[in-house]
Amino acid sequence: MNIHFIAIGGNAMHNLALALYQKGYHITGSDDAIYEPSKSRLQSVGLLPEAFGWFPEKITKKIDAIILGMHARVDNPELLKAQELGLKIYSYPEFLYEQSKDKTRVVIGGSHGKTSITSMVLHVLKYHDIPVDFMVGAQLEGFSTMVHLTKENEFIVLEGDEYLSSPIDRRPKFHLYKPNIALLSGIAWDHINVFPTFENYVEQFKIYIDSITQGGILVYNEEDEIVKQLAEETTNNIKKYPYSTPEYTVENGTTMLETSIGKLPLEVFGKHNLQNIAGAKWICQHMGVDEDDFYEAISSFKGANKRLEKLAENDKTVIFKDFAHSPSKVEATTKAVKEQYANRIVLACLELHTYSSLNANFLSEYKGALKAADKAVVFYSPEAVAIKKLEKITAKQIADAFEREDLIIYTEPEAFKEFLFSQDLDDTALLLMSSGTYGGLDFEEVKNFWIKFSF
Repeated sequence: MNIHFIAIGGNAMHNLALALYQKGYHITGSDDAIYEPSKSRLQSVGLLPEAFGWFPEKITKKIDAIILGMHARVDNPELLKAQELGLKIYSYPEFLYEQSKDKTRVVIGGSHGKTSITSMVLHVLKYHDIPVDFMVGAQLEGFSTMVHLTKENEFIVLEGDEYLSSPIDRRPKFHLYKPNIALLSGIAWDHINVFPTFENYVEQFKIYIDSITQGGILVYNEEDEIVKQLAEETTNNIKKYPYSTPEYTVENGTTMLETSIGKLPLEVFGKHNLQNIAGAKWICQHMGVDEDDFYEAISSFKGANKRLEKLAENDKTVIFKDFAHSPSKVEATTKAVKEQYANRIVLACLELHTYSSLNANFLSEYKGALKAADKAVVFYSPEAVAIKKLEKITAKQIADAFEREDLIIYTEPEAFKEFLFSQDLDDTALLLMSSGTYGGLDFEEVKNFWIKFSF
C-alpha cells in the first residue's frame, strides 16, 4: 500500500509511520515543522520530508490511504486535495483499528494511569517473550518504537486516549478501537476545551464501555466511584473484573507488595502505581500470563518514561521529574512521593501548562492537589495564557484554588530557576511536575548541578 501522512512529525504519527514502514508499506508524509526525536528517527529510514510545508501536488490517485494527524487544520491544502480526489482518509486510531480488526484488541483507558498500565502489560509480555502488537503513548525501555504492527501476532495492546481523533473526526480515539478486552482506570475531568462539562466528559467513558465487543471483558478500578457506577450500570453483555489497591508496605524506602508468594519488592511506588499493577495483572491473566509469572516480571518494572523519572539520588536527596499536570495526577504523584519519603521534606513544583490547567474556570479542580507536599511551588507563564487566548489568571486565583496560604508562585522562568538552584536539598525529595519545561528549564542542568554540588 501507498500511504501518505499529513502531519507526519507528531509523536504518535511518526511512530505509526515507522511501524508501517517496517511492515513493508510505502510511506510518504508532510509537515510544516518536525522536531527531535521525530526528525532523526524519520531521517534514519528515509521518511523525513525533503522540505517542510504542505504540498497538494504530492496528493495523487496513486495513494491508497491518507492518515490525518491532529496537528493539521481542516483547511490543510493536502487534506483538501485528498477530499477532492475522493481518497480514503483515516484518523490515527481509525487506521490502527483497520490494522487490528482480525486480532484480539486490548485497550487501556482512563483519565490517568493508562500509559503506566499499558507499559506494565508490555513489560510483562516482553519479559516472558510473548509477542504482541502495540501502541503506547511513551517511549519504553527495551522497545524501539511506540507502535508495533505485524500480520501474525494474535493480540494488540492499545493505549486508549479520550482526546479527539482528527480535525475532521471529532470522536474520542478510544471509541474507535472496539476492544475485546478493556480496562478503565479512573475518571477525572480533563480536556475542558473539548468536553466543557464534567457530565459530557463522563459520557465518553460510558460510550467506551458500550463499545466493548459482545461477550468481551471489562477490567475496572472499583475504588473510583464513577468508574464503578458506569461498570455496574452498563447494559452491554460483557464480563466484569473489578480491581483495587493491593496490600503493601514501605520498608526502608522500598515498596513491598503483598502477594500469594510472599512480599515482593518493587521498583515503582505510590498507591496509584499499586492500583495500576492490580489492573495490569488482570489484563495479563486474560492474555494467558498466570499470577506467579506476572509477579516475577513486574518486580523489575521501573516505570513508564516521564512518570516519576528519577533524575538523581544520594543518601539525603532524591530528585524526580514527572509528567503529572492534571489535578488527579498531581495529587496522586505528590502523595506517592510523601509516602515513600515520609521522613524527608517534599518540595513539589508544578507547572500549569495545558489548556485546562491555565483555564480560570478549571483551577478549582486543583483543590488539595498539593496538600501532601511540605513545600509547594506553582509556576505558570502569563504569555502561555495569552497564546492560548484564555482569560487572564492571577496569583491570587491560583493560591485560592489550591487552598494553600503558603503556596509559592512564580511567573518568570529565571526567577523560578533562581529559586530552585538556591534550595538546600538535604533531607529533601524534589518533585518537578510538568508536561512542559517551566519556560525553558534544562532538566539535565538541574541533574548535573545537584550531582556536582552535593552528590
